[in-house]
Amino acid sequence: MIRERQREKYETDGYVVIQDVIDVATLNELRRVTDDLVGQARDTTEHTSTLDLDPSHTPEKPLVRRIKHPYFAHPFYQSIAAHPPLMAVLSELIGDDIRLRTGGKVNLKLAGDGAAVEWHQDWAFYPHTNQDVLAVGMLLDDMGPDNGPLLVLPGSHKGPIYNHHSQGLFCGAIDVKREGLDVSGARELHATAGSITVHHARLVHGSAVNRSTRARRILFYVYAACDAWPLMGINDLDEFDEMIMHGEATLNARMEDVPVRMPLPAASNQGSIYENQRTLENKYFLA
Repeated sequence: MIRERQREKYETDGYVVIQDVIDVATLNELRRVTDDLVGQARDTTEHTSTLDLDPSHTPEKPLVRRIKHPYFAHPFYQSIAAHPPLMAVLSELIGDDIRLRTGGKVNLKLAGDGAAVEWHQDWAFYPHTNQDVLAVGMLLDDMGPDNGPLLVLPGSHKGPIYNHHSQGLFCGAIDVKREGLDVSGARELHATAGSITVHHARLVHGSAVNRSTRARRILFYVYAACDAWPLMGINDLDEFDEMIMHGEATLNARMEDVPVRMPLPAASNQGSIYENQRTLENKYFLA
């Protein structure tokens, strides 16, 4: 599933795009399940435990910007989290023992006004004992230059962990101006539906507003090697190990000398990264 040059690109640049990992039948079912969940927004005017609503949402015109924790929302999302072709890719990058970190998310990037995601590093949200932690994006739609593609800063996974705080609280975003972060070398990731993106948890990334007439939906799951333990702790060991998608559990945490800045005090706005990032003072992607 993954060639040596792709593995080298991941190690060097912190990301890789692999075409056609999800077969057509699986992709169509993923789209159907996603559409069904989005349809539930017609019955609410407030965020729910599953649906993060666009600010312009109304029951008459339901607009959902994110499905939260899809793994727990439908059995199909659970099955695709352990999709064998996906596990084959991840085994090459972080080893055979693979844990799903949380219930994931589906970023919907609505046509016309799909919200931006400010520059950030996933590691800022969930530092671990070692850095075999990565995010996989499964593309439900083609992702091109016009519909808010994922933007990545190559090689930034080998650099510092930037300050993701604003006004003394964690906000899940980097103030590019304050931090002196040069993002001029960022690259857009383009791929067809059914492909996957893989990026290292320390990689700086974000995405602009989708101003096209095409949605850009991506199911994101975060995976970690089973010997990578979250520094924020776990609540229940049995539940923690139930999230193992491949291989075996271990109580031996592998330690690495990695930079860590804890995501505390917690963001004043909870619910999703969109809510967390509301307090960022100098936004890079202006609507």
